[in-house]
Amino acid sequence: MMDGSAPAPLEVATTCPYCGTGCGVLARVSASGLTTVAGDPQHPTNFGRLCVKGAALGETAVPKGRLLYPAKRDATGLKRVSWDEALDEVASGFQRIIDQHGPESVAWYVSGQLLTEDYYVANKLVKGFVGTANIDTNSRLCMSSAVAGHKRAFGEDIVPVSYEDLELADLVVLVGSNTAWCHPILFQRLVKAREKRPEMKLVVIDPRRTATSEMADLHLPIRPGTDVVLFNGLLSYLHQHGVIDTAFVEAHTNGYARTMAIADNTAGDLRSVAAACKLDLGVLTEFCRLFARSEKAITAFSMGVNQSSSGTDKVNSIINVHLATGRIGKPGAGPFSITGQPNAMGGREVGGLSNMLAAHLDLDQPSHRALVQDFWQSPAIAAKPGLKAVDLFNAIDEGKVKAVWIMATNPVVSLPDADKVKRALAKCELVVVSDVMADTDTTAFAHLLLPAQGWGEKDGTVTNSERCISRQRAFLPPIGEARPDWWALSEVARRWGFAAQFPYASAHEIFDEHAQLTASGNADDASPRYLNLGGMVGLGKTAYDKLEPVRWPVLKLPPPLAGEDWGGGVLADDVPCETRTPPAGLPPVVSMLGNAIQGTSESAHAANPQSSPASGGGGLAVFADGRFYTPDRRARFVPTPPQAPAGRLDDDFPLVLNTGRVRDHWHTMTRTGLAPRLATHVAEPFVDLHPQDALLCGVREHDLARVTSAHGSCVVRVRMSGEMPRKSVFVPIHWNAQFASDARVGKLVNPVVDPVSGEPEFKHTPVRVEPFMVAWHGFALSRDSDAADASPLTSAAAWWTRITGDGYSRHELAGRRADSTWSSRARAMLGVDDPDADWLEYEDLSAGIFRAAHVVDGRINACLFISPRPDLPSRAWLSGLFAKPQLETEDRIGLLIGEPLSRGDDAGATVCSCFGVGRKTIEAAIKGGCATPAELGAKLKCGTNCGSCVPELKGLIAELRARQTAA
Repeated sequence: MMDGSAPAPLEVATTCPYCGTGCGVLARVSASGLTTVAGDPQHPTNFGRLCVKGAALGETAVPKGRLLYPAKRDATGLKRVSWDEALDEVASGFQRIIDQHGPESVAWYVSGQLLTEDYYVANKLVKGFVGTANIDTNSRLCMSSAVAGHKRAFGEDIVPVSYEDLELADLVVLVGSNTAWCHPILFQRLVKAREKRPEMKLVVIDPRRTATSEMADLHLPIRPGTDVVLFNGLLSYLHQHGVIDTAFVEAHTNGYARTMAIADNTAGDLRSVAAACKLDLGVLTEFCRLFARSEKAITAFSMGVNQSSSGTDKVNSIINVHLATGRIGKPGAGPFSITGQPNAMGGREVGGLSNMLAAHLDLDQPSHRALVQDFWQSPAIAAKPGLKAVDLFNAIDEGKVKAVWIMATNPVVSLPDADKVKRALAKCELVVVSDVMADTDTTAFAHLLLPAQGWGEKDGTVTNSERCISRQRAFLPPIGEARPDWWALSEVARRWGFAAQFPYASAHEIFDEHAQLTASGNADDASPRYLNLGGMVGLGKTAYDKLEPVRWPVLKLPPPLAGEDWGGGVLADDVPCETRTPPAGLPPVVSMLGNAIQGTSESAHAANPQSSPASGGGGLAVFADGRFYTPDRRARFVPTPPQAPAGRLDDDFPLVLNTGRVRDHWHTMTRTGLAPRLATHVAEPFVDLHPQDALLCGVREHDLARVTSAHGSCVVRVRMSGEMPRKSVFVPIHWNAQFASDARVGKLVNPVVDPVSGEPEFKHTPVRVEPFMVAWHGFALSRDSDAADASPLTSAAAWWTRITGDGYSRHELAGRRADSTWSSRARAMLGVDDPDADWLEYEDLSAGIFRAAHVVDGRINACLFISPRPDLPSRAWLSGLFAKPQLETEDRIGLLIGEPLSRGDDAGATVCSCFGVGRKTIEAAIKGGCATPAELGAKLKCGTNCGSCVPELKGLIAELRARQTAA
């Protein structure tokens, strides 16, 4: 720079790596290496908005905890090796086992966190060059029931709804989805649409009273496992009241009569439906009437539907309602599967599940297998479905699968009956793990560890819930020796002699091959596939790097990018066709007209959602012509007799365990656990239950409890939020062995699966809850303590959990042995061995209370608080002390008495993580006159970013009003 100032940091447009919403992110890296992010205002998904997880991505793009180089485990532990040595070991180890036991003796378990290019190479290698379909993905755990339901009804895994449709609908029904917390940006689009059109209605079907249900016009707190009864009842009601679109049904579907007979026989009377679902008859009737009179109706569903032993039937019962009413293939109407992971959809495109081939081709079709084998020029092709996730790890446990390569997932935490997964991996002959993190519950069992590139380092594409392909671009240098997953897979293929078929030097070459395969054999109108990226074939590196978000199918180049580099793509949703000439060597493909998804402003979109580029430029919706992707081009009704959940309650296990996410964490916390901003809203693992059930179980709020099933147990904090119905409990999925002593809820979950999709029943496991008795509760904050050096703290406790703070680590602790020597014990726990250290201490032996703090150069370095009760000093106040350069006299006094001298020093528990606004600050603003979330936002900024705390703000306002009224 001429003036000597530092250059402005480079800004790179990329995509968020969390949920399936697929938000655009602008990332910057400062000269000092600090990553900051903002929402991309031009991205058609989020128009510049980010939820708190997305906004905190910069806090997770750090070297802490990363796997830096390949490693091999021997009798003495892990040892660093070169990439060549590691890959030689992988290739020779797998080849030896294949030679001895055949290709079915090896397996891969991959992830919706992989980029499409990684996914493609993995499936190509396994299904075409190993010759087995034993490659499954953690998407089996979240979206496979939706995939199976789509294929049964439509003939292909097609999501027929876009985000713009949600904004155009007159009625949106959210089933089994706490969208406000799990997909907050998408939910805020719904909220804004409803503000513009107050006549738009939102119905939430969920056993829990969630943040999403708080915003609904109608909440149906359905009995767990009765979704099919409910939607069969709705279908029968629509039939009885003449709402069936007979012309559509007769012209475009098969199987209606039998499906309707099943619905009428199993749920033909709303009174019986209300009784079976434990719903108020008036509320149920109002829902049915709303659906009946709403031509533009969308039923959006997620894990509460999919994660069930009858998840596929639940999906089809929803689709049946839309087919019967003809509310599909129209703007603002249709069934909508909300995807959980950032690239679960991309994985489905390339055959990521063990019962699929790439490019939406079918493994059970000989002609499809031949097409793929010929395209890949592979020596073999998998001829039968491979092992699905739960079966795969059962096969490892039984010794049938002797080698497994796990990529970008943590099955020891996330799979059901997770302790069985531990046992299986412990005795597996060869375990290879590719990961970004060095220490996870799963890497502990690896014989070979391969360092993968993380978000910000890797380069490729992802596809979101509405089939929109976006670029995930690199903006950071790879840390250590991290490499792309596709590269590691290709290197193994080369060692097996397949260098010619795996020649890739960059991600765009893989994407081009993927696009070619989607177009191959896809010109015949008699058996077409909706997934077609023929318009992106030949996409050169320059155009790939510039690629804007685009929704498939993509069958024509936009004029600005047409030419020598074959750049760009267009949106095309079943619009009139024309033909173009593809690159040499490919058959002619069908092209569709449409507009590129790029440069759309939020204001322009809000003015007319349907005419924005993201919506298809006014093009027709998916299935608008009434033609589907079955052999006869008709949609199929699927009869859905109701099935009870597999697990039955009894005296030993009288409660239903439901598992899921909390607002600010993601999957198994290996990434979000690094971000201080994400650790404060829900800091500990918990069990949420109804107060009457808590009374019967003998547990009290804030105490610890053991939750036990027939498969395992965990110890968590008791919560009574008021969200739970009787006989149901909720435990979040996130905590692992690096962040808690005993909180992996996966080990409790019943491993029963849906017989069609193979998806486990995460929402219905019989459990019991009982007290976990301790003699003392406590917590410690330390600048020096992290996972590596916290053993003096954790070894002193019977239970612990670790929370990442801003410049410190916090440990919540509980112990079973009473101690009268806390003074010396505390110094050991905090690592203070200098007798002349600046040490503050208070102890009340009769009350069992102890407080201590270690001060270094006037700054607090560590503190410990112990009590026989869990009502300990405010963590928010103490975290504020760690931000101070020097403690004041008042602070030292506060540390000894266990509370701040000034009330203003304690903001309370975090409510708004985006702006760090605490409960006590919000309560003070409400008492000062703020009567709405909007007024609180104007004063404190809370609720003005992602909006996921707005339901909590409403609750606080109502709570304080009730208190004032009672007073």
